[in-house]
Amino acid sequence: MTTQEKYENLKQYLKELGSVAIAFSSGVDSTFLLKTAHDVLGDNAVAITARSCSFPVRELNEAVVFCKAEGIRHFIVESEELDIEGFRHNPENRCYLCKHELFTKMIAMARENNLAYVAEGSNMDDNGDYRPGLQAVAELHVVSPLRHAQLYKEEIRQLSRELGLSTWNKQSFACLSSRFVYGEEISEAKLAMVDKAEQFLLDNGFRQLRVRIHGSMARIEVDPEEIPRLAKPEIRKQVSEQLHQLGFTYVTIDMDGYQTGSMNKTLS
Repeated sequence: MTTQEKYENLKQYLKELGSVAIAFSSGVDSTFLLKTAHDVLGDNAVAITARSCSFPVRELNEAVVFCKAEGIRHFIVESEELDIEGFRHNPENRCYLCKHELFTKMIAMARENNLAYVAEGSNMDDNGDYRPGLQAVAELHVVSPLRHAQLYKEEIRQLSRELGLSTWNKQSFACLSSRFVYGEEISEAKLAMVDKAEQFLLDNGFRQLRVRIHGSMARIEVDPEEIPRLAKPEIRKQVSEQLHQLGFTYVTIDMDGYQTGSMNKTLS
């Protein structure tokens, strides 16, 4: 099946839903899904974004700006996952706990606004990794239109570019809680450290990155081709000094480079 055929199938599927609330993070996938849903359903497609300490303010601001520019109704729900029982201890099913709480709130908001479905933006590439959040998606009957249409990440980027979406080449993002080793306590203070550290690297021109936290140590992942630049004496010194100021005792560069879900390597 061609990418264009998958795109047509996606539009037909969304049309059949009739009305839908899109879980919108302003990332590549959810932006494409929201744009397509709004093109198909008009005002019967709305966006819902969660505000929490694990979701960077820049991403929330981008979500607000996009919806205003596109004329899409946009709701914001307060979703403080650190208040969920057990979440702070960062268990292996952390993502399930978060998604279950988040989608429960989104479903309630959708019902209040007479919307038939809540949809999320996972794609076919998400089927291969450890994704406990998808269990919550299944249990709560949240729909996954991009997986239904069998769209992969690169196809979504291609279609996004054709639609003129600026997110077509945006770096992949995951909530800041994913930067913690399973079993290490998540706190507001450490989430802020990670957020500020990653923002500093983004402001200095690094694109695809993660700052993983191990106790008081920062393990920086960037694309392999960007490692030489990060290791340049003047850059290394700036990054090291900034992260020390943020509270990290040790600052390291991961020589393997950026890897999706690298913390899952610690799972049995």
